Amino acid sequence: MEIDVLNISGESTGKKVKLSKEIFGIEPNDHAIYLDVKQILAHKRQGTSKAKERSEIAGSRKKIKRQKGTGTARFGDIKNPLFRGGGRVFGPSPRNYGGKLNRKVKELARKSALAYKAQNKQMMVVEDFTLEAPKTSEFASIRKNLKLDDKKSLFVISERNKNLYLSSRNLQNSKVITISELNTYEIMNASALCFVESSLDVLQQNA
Repeated sequence: MEIDVLNISGESTGKKVKLSKEIFGIEPNDHAIYLDVKQILAHKRQGTSKAKERSEIAGSRKKIKRQKGTGTARFGDIKNPLFRGGGRVFGPSPRNYGGKLNRKVKELARKSALAYKAQNKQMMVVEDFTLEAPKTSEFASIRKNLKLDDKKSLFVISERNKNLYLSSRNLQNSKVITISELNTYEIMNASALCFVESSLDVLQQNA
């Protein structure tokens, strides 16, 4: 499978890039994608919610009234969960939502997501470009030339570029990441995947 290389004006440069069959030509595995996306989203959860239980409330342990003869229900100390200011029953506590996923499953999931994008023609390759200074309007015009201004687009570059990052971060539905940050969730969450030529070379060399 080959794909045209475009310039930032949205025109073909006449060059073509051959897509690796080991990545873009495989049969996508939906379950691997599901497992990887689930793990990535779980790792984003902080898990820091906390409520004090009965044993953690500051207060007296003295029985507040006698057991029998009052005509009302029996109560123990002031930390009773039924009282205002009492401890919470089975309240939330800090936890880690992340789970283990085998490396080969994660690799299969990412390749499957890339294969979907290639097969559905939701992927393009742009020749290497850079911006001399952070300029949102310049990056917006590049998106417009590539007909990505109305799509949720993901630009993948080979290495960190502060000017590109700063130029894109204020635009809705646009994100710039490095090839090392590329994961299954980012691929599936974008409706248009745009590789800079050098980043695609790095991806295919390390496959």
